[in-house]
Amino acid sequence: MPNITIEGPQIKDVEIKRTLVKEVTEAAVKAYKLPAQYIVAVIKENSPENVGVGGQLICDRKAK
Repeated sequence: MPNITIEGPQIKDVEIKRTLVKEVTEAAVKAYKLPAQYIVAVIKENSPENVGVGGQLICDRKAK
């Protein structure tokens, strides 16, 4: 059973999340040749204060 994790910033619009999960699932169905019922997609949302890039928190980079 493929498990796909989508990690990124928060998506506030649930319709966008539905579309994202649907499209990722469809791509996995095509790649793995499995029914959609076997594909698990998880959205993990990260706040800017919890992610660092280049040794700096994203929330600090936006402030500049």
